[in-house]
Amino acid sequence: MITITRATSKHQDFIDLVKQLDAYLKVTDGDDHAFYNQYNSIESLNHVVIAYYENKPIGCGAFKEFNENSVEVKRMYVLPKSRVNGVGKQILNALEIWAKDLGYNSCVLETGKRQIEAVQFYKKCNYTSIPRYGQYQQMENSLCFEKQLK
Repeated sequence: MITITRATSKHQDFIDLVKQLDAYLKVTDGDDHAFYNQYNSIESLNHVVIAYYENKPIGCGAFKEFNENSVEVKRMYVLPKSRVNGVGKQILNALEIWAKDLGYNSCVLETGKRQIEAVQFYKKCNYTSIPRYGQYQQMENSLCFEKQLK
């Protein structure tokens, strides 16, 4: 059974998973990695979830406030061998519930065009395409999405 734990970015399991995520993104982002990496600091993330299977961390996600009504989903990652078990959806659902409990109305996120599985995943989870926002406006590789929390 998969369990989901709430934490902060200081949790060692989250830190270890993010290191694996960054290694993956360094390859898929290519020349754009340095640009994206500057916006992926985990030092001050107070809303982190970690998925466990048999007491081993297999995935994570986080959010930070985007504006007074929305959060930005960050640092979503599931170990490759665990990706077929719906772990990502459980992590994303846990983040959405937490954001809604805190009074937010929507989630936004950015992912890269090269992260084909991520793009398909967010669409399957009812995220809709929105114009690129903030630091991603000029980045041709970026795709931005939003989901209203009901």
